[in-house]
Amino acid sequence: MDISIQQVEYRYQVNTPFERLAIQDVSIDFPTGIYMAVIGHTGSGKSTLLQHLNALLQPTKGMVKIGDREIRANRKEKNLKEVRQRVGIVFQFPEHQLFEETVEKDICFGPLNFGVHEPAAKERARQAIKQVGLSEEVLQKSPFDLSGGQMRRVAIAGVLAMEPDVIVLDEPTAGLDPRGRKEIMDMFYRLHKERNLSTILVTHSMEDAARYADQIAIMQDGRLVKQGTPQEIFSSPEGLVKMGLDVPEVVRFQLKLEKQFGIRLDKTYLTIEQLSEAFTRLLSGGEK
Repeated sequence: MDISIQQVEYRYQVNTPFERLAIQDVSIDFPTGIYMAVIGHTGSGKSTLLQHLNALLQPTKGMVKIGDREIRANRKEKNLKEVRQRVGIVFQFPEHQLFEETVEKDICFGPLNFGVHEPAAKERARQAIKQVGLSEEVLQKSPFDLSGGQMRRVAIAGVLAMEPDVIVLDEPTAGLDPRGRKEIMDMFYRLHKERNLSTILVTHSMEDAARYADQIAIMQDGRLVKQGTPQEIFSSPEGLVKMGLDVPEVVRFQLKLEKQFGIRLDKTYLTIEQLSEAFTRLLSGGEK
């Protein structure tokens, strides 16, 4: 399902002394099946933008097109259930939203709320719990008896059980150790491929943006300032640093190698494996 953001502005607390402009004149398309990373420093408008993707927020100017549905400014929108079913959002620390007495009931809550019959909702729960790498045995346990990592997977299963076409990830690895972070990100990438999901990742991790995304969009001061492939975005690390952003560790390592050996590789490499191969070719007398 395509999503298109067209010249969108959003202001919090309009017509009050606390009115604040969060994003302005943002236009960006999310085609079906894309994996898009949205990066930017704190306060750049990333989270405000993502909440427009399933109409949790509605624009104060401009228009958001979600599939065939148009969400326009200054128009009272009704019947947004279908939109919110098709676009699932995984917020930071989603395990904080768990509340039911069993894992199964928690995962079933969303589908039941959207009109799925109980037997079908339970089957979705069984499928979703396997998709996040947990056994069916946990379905009858209390979510609060699970480890923190398992609780996060249960919360993610609750989103997947709604069978969305688009999944939006707002810093989904916050608070996890490096191993847990990689496991969760690999899981999302596998689901992205297997289910042909459109995946939109809001992240501070340049490594995750470089490794998984097809496209990267940069937000700064409420505006979309740049968009391109990871190769295009990270080939100009100086510009990212000026915007207060980091670059992937492998890119920093490549710059150090080039400076130390007085050479310039043909392109910016985004994985240590690719960089190692390129540097080995160079040292053995091959092309840069």
